[in-house]
Amino acid sequence: MAIDAPAAARERRGLLNALGLHRRELRAWAMYDWANSAFICTIMTAVFPIYYVRVAGAGLAPAEATERFATATTVGLLIAAVLGPILGTLADYVAIKKRLLATFMGVGVAATAMMWFISQGDLLLASILFILANVGANGSFVFYEALLPHVARPDEMDRVSTAAYAMGYIGGGILLVVNLAAIQKPELFGLPSVEIASRLSFVSVAVWWLLFSIPLFRRIPEPPVAREADEGPKMNPVRVAFDRLGETFRALRGYKQAFLMLLAFLIYNDGIGTIIRMATAFGTELNIPQSTLITAIVVVQFVGVPFAFLFGSVAGWIGAKRAVFIGLAAYVGISILGYHVQDGGDFMRLAVLVGVVQGGTQALSRSLFASMIPRHRSGEFFGFFSVFEKFAGIMGPLIFALVLNATGTSRSAILAIIAFFVVGGILLAFVDVEEGQRVARAEEAAAAGGVAPEPGTVGMTGGHP
Repeated sequence: MAIDAPAAARERRGLLNALGLHRRELRAWAMYDWANSAFICTIMTAVFPIYYVRVAGAGLAPAEATERFATATTVGLLIAAVLGPILGTLADYVAIKKRLLATFMGVGVAATAMMWFISQGDLLLASILFILANVGANGSFVFYEALLPHVARPDEMDRVSTAAYAMGYIGGGILLVVNLAAIQKPELFGLPSVEIASRLSFVSVAVWWLLFSIPLFRRIPEPPVAREADEGPKMNPVRVAFDRLGETFRALRGYKQAFLMLLAFLIYNDGIGTIIRMATAFGTELNIPQSTLITAIVVVQFVGVPFAFLFGSVAGWIGAKRAVFIGLAAYVGISILGYHVQDGGDFMRLAVLVGVVQGGTQALSRSLFASMIPRHRSGEFFGFFSVFEKFAGIMGPLIFALVLNATGTSRSAILAIIAFFVVGGILLAFVDVEEGQRVARAEEAAAAGGVAPEPGTVGMTGGHP
């Protein structure tokens, strides 16, 4: 029976449209999530925290090594938080979003590759490289996320953002499975030890991250500059960046809904970030086997794939804001269950629950904020978004470390983060999404001389799927 090629092509386009991946530039943008999720999975979440505590931190009590890891996380996020809004604003004025993305990515890739040299007791080297890798990864996210309003139309943002998270789950999960196999059975890969397999996993992340970032740089052009009325092309770009930054900070009163969204995100993402960054260190402290910890992260990755897409669909039915509320309610339950974890089975059940809500909640937060900002100032606004995201990351591990130091156990810190979900959810309830979107579109129209540019046209080439 002959295959109906046009029908198959229409079906493929229909599926890609439903997923939010129906244009080449959308798929290229989402591929960076596939690329950098290898870092998030293997370095930030699964293998490196265990390696840091057990190998680099050899000789220290597990709780003390966990505290050092939390401190290194805080330092890296703080540096990225300071640089984010300044460089994001500069990138809007001189159109260097992709160049800065490449620069930070290069720092992250290089630091990750150099983790190969970390061996028994190399706590200082491990801390320095982890800080640099965090600066590189989180700095690149500012410019990556700032491209979203330029490649996706307003009605596409929720689907595109959640699709990118789903691709990140798949990409990060695939590499993590390979690394897990090598760590569990190093002899099958011709490796002499678990330590060598772990160090090779760091190198694999660097190669993966670099290789799969190429589509973004090839397919997505640098967004055009849209300068303010009082800005000229020959002005000092650094001075303009600081002037814009000050104006944006003062003008946040005019973006009341976007600013309120940022405050809510700052608080509830603190809880999400703490769970992501400290889960395996917490499990290591409880003497849960390394194989169980890493397998749990794999479970999160692959459970997260369908549920990230599902959250995008749910947002289309009930709105992104309500979908985020569902995720926050689930996180309250996860925190309560986390306090009572006793063994690997409990940890694995928590992993399934986290996989259900993690990607969708964060992806919809990103797209919700993107819908309430003017596109020609996306760099500076996502710079602020990055600051709020990083300060959330700073407070979580810092509080985790302080509570751990005071009590000698991480259980109290796990329970304490419920407050972040509750308070963040209350603030989110006051966000008027439609009003925020109206204000952003009005400023776009003013910047374009009274004609609002068509969203999602950057990088479109004849509508090819």
